[in-house]
Amino acid sequence: MTRNLAKFFSAFVLIFTLTGCGYNDIQTSDEQTNTTWSEVLNQYQRRADLIPNLVASVKGYATHEKELLEAVTLARSRANTATQNLKANPEDEKNLEQWQQSQVQVTRTLGQMMVLGERYPELKSQELFQNLMVQLEGTENRIAVARGRYIKAIELYNITVRQFPAMMTAKVMGYKPKKNYLPDDVETITKAPTIDFGNK
Repeated sequence: MTRNLAKFFSAFVLIFTLTGCGYNDIQTSDEQTNTTWSEVLNQYQRRADLIPNLVASVKGYATHEKELLEAVTLARSRANTATQNLKANPEDEKNLEQWQQSQVQVTRTLGQMMVLGERYPELKSQELFQNLMVQLEGTENRIAVARGRYIKAIELYNITVRQFPAMMTAKVMGYKPKKNYLPDDVETITKAPTIDFGNK
């Protein structure tokens, strides 16, 4: 009976100690950063998934824009490869940098593609093209929301691992402040491609 009581008391002290040292807070905020980052990747993947249909819808109306269509397809392919590399090794800063650059390139080529709607009135009035533009606009908004949540999660995590006494636990457990998501070309990647349906 005395031994069981001692075990219970030890477990109670251990739980109290872990809670008081910030261990649980670190675990919670670390998991939150992982979850929000997954959502960021998910929304970028959704954008990449829309591109083949967008290219297909444009091909029939703008066949001599072959160079641009190939550029969009190539940018998507590179972005998908960079995403896979990043998922395989998320701690590698080189993978993160390549992923960011690939997303900037996708954004640029998509922006050029949107201009085609102005050049080809019959394309702009096509229902499939319009639907894809609406989906793309919604995806860009979701990306912006996901990025904002991730940035907040990183902020909370970094505050947690830098505050006393959690900073002591973080040091012992090997948790370090994380670099926030800041693409090199912030202005470009945060600006959704211009979508203009003109007069419907």
